[in-house]
Amino acid sequence: MDYDVKDIGLAEKGRLKIDWAADHMPVLMEIRERFKKEKPLDGVRVGFALHVTKETAVLVETLAEGGADVSITGCNPLSTQDDVAAALADNGTKVYAWRSETREEYYRNINRVLDYKPNITIDDGADLVFTIHKERRELLGNIRGGCEETTTGVIRLKAMEKDGKLRYPVMDVNNAMTKHFFDNRYGTGQSTIDGILRATNVLITGKNFVVSGYGFCGKGVARRAWGMGANVIVTEVDPVKALEAVMDGYRVMPMDEACRLGEIFVTVTGDINVLRGRHFREMKKGAIVANSGHFNVEINISELEELAKEKKTIRDNVEKYTLREGKTIYLLAEGRLVNLAAAEGHPSEVMDMSFANQAMAVKHLLENELEARVYPIPREIDEEIAGLKLRTLGVDVDELTGRQREYLGSWEEGT
Repeated sequence: MDYDVKDIGLAEKGRLKIDWAADHMPVLMEIRERFKKEKPLDGVRVGFALHVTKETAVLVETLAEGGADVSITGCNPLSTQDDVAAALADNGTKVYAWRSETREEYYRNINRVLDYKPNITIDDGADLVFTIHKERRELLGNIRGGCEETTTGVIRLKAMEKDGKLRYPVMDVNNAMTKHFFDNRYGTGQSTIDGILRATNVLITGKNFVVSGYGFCGKGVARRAWGMGANVIVTEVDPVKALEAVMDGYRVMPMDEACRLGEIFVTVTGDINVLRGRHFREMKKGAIVANSGHFNVEINISELEELAKEKKTIRDNVEKYTLREGKTIYLLAEGRLVNLAAAEGHPSEVMDMSFANQAMAVKHLLENELEARVYPIPREIDEEIAGLKLRTLGVDVDELTGRQREYLGSWEEGT
């Protein structure tokens, strides 16, 4: 078998995790049953760069049941669950991933997946797409399309499309209604708080909790922090999102002000240098700083290190920086995704919908000849997944009558 994982001996433990996730992902399991019968991916090579978690494993094995030949690596050096990677390898998946990869190892593993000449790429952050376009252009002729899971990757792909550099179609899974309404908001909200608590066991009630970015991820983090009793402050650059945060009951201010008040900081913007040297100088003693955006660039760690006279790991996923004037700042998970590096990522129930979108997006790419651009998930797929989820929850909804459909489709009846 072809794999490179930390310890294949962890496979049994990882299999138990995967089975737990599968039991809580009924929509994806229903799609798996369809794929078993129809084999829509028969002979198709699928290359993954996703967080190697128990939920991702359920998606991998669903595509394999549909006939796909899958290879996978991680999309973040700290997010791989080593027991899950071992279980996938033990089940015959080509997997190259382990927690705490170096940058060199990370990109070597990206290229090992690409060595299998995928027909479909599935990304979280678009590193497969970028590596193909920058370094492995000989692979472009093999590729039917790709899927992108997260906001950061979609932003980068749309920039490529705008510049005329994108050479194959990519499905924007992130902006499917059944993905970002649920995964980004409820998943990121709960798992971020989970990561902070596992890393620190700090009391959240009564603390000033600064959320930078009020997209769907930021909304989720703010709401969960508020639910834990925090005094939530939001920072934003988008006036519409800032106004929404105000109307939702939060204080909104620039980071230059929030940095003096905050006791816990979470960045969820998808941009760089959200927290930087001038903010660290103004923070309270003992401030906790974390990131739930995709890459470890939202917190300018190099500027924090320049200000520090000492750096020390004091707990798992907690580094204590002592600044020259004696003040301490705690950085969680090396500035990487705190919800995956310090916890287990999103609950299986929300990843059920996200990865159902991934599976259906792959099928859509294979069934349609698409031009090289970024495409939304078709509405009918979104609605089908929502309907399946409702059914698994035992929830029924109304249907329009024929007369109601006629009325909504007409302009002649007036008021």
